[in-house]
Amino acid sequence: QVQLVESGGGLVQAGGSLRLSCATSGRIFSSYVMGWFRQAPGKEREFVAAISWSGGSALYADSVKGRFTISRDNAKNTVYLQMNSLKPEDTAVYYCAADRSTVIRTWAYDYWGQGTQVTVPS
Repeated sequence: QVQLVESGGGLVQAGGSLRLSCATSGRIFSSYVMGWFRQAPGKEREFVAAISWSGGSALYADSVKGRFTISRDNAKNTVYLQMNSLKPEDTAVYYCAADRSTVIRTWAYDYWGQGTQVTVPS
């Protein structure tokens, strides 16, 4: 069974940093595109970032570009989201997702984690 387990969320002051981690079952990780999404209260889930299976390519939402960095360690079956210069509007539940596609995309991911809360008070 495929499992994605996020960790690293929490409460951080504006301007601070957090690093989210997503541990995955090994049979999917190394060949899948991995992504991060988020959903704020009362809003739809939105794409945040994604990374190719090799780690050589990444895509970011405009709202996080220059502040967030996605990375992966295929040996540890883990994907990360380093979040710097956090803003109150970054407050959301952050979800890790895996996509069987061979190209990075912002929709139609196949597997999802349960989410981790990130709160940045205003």
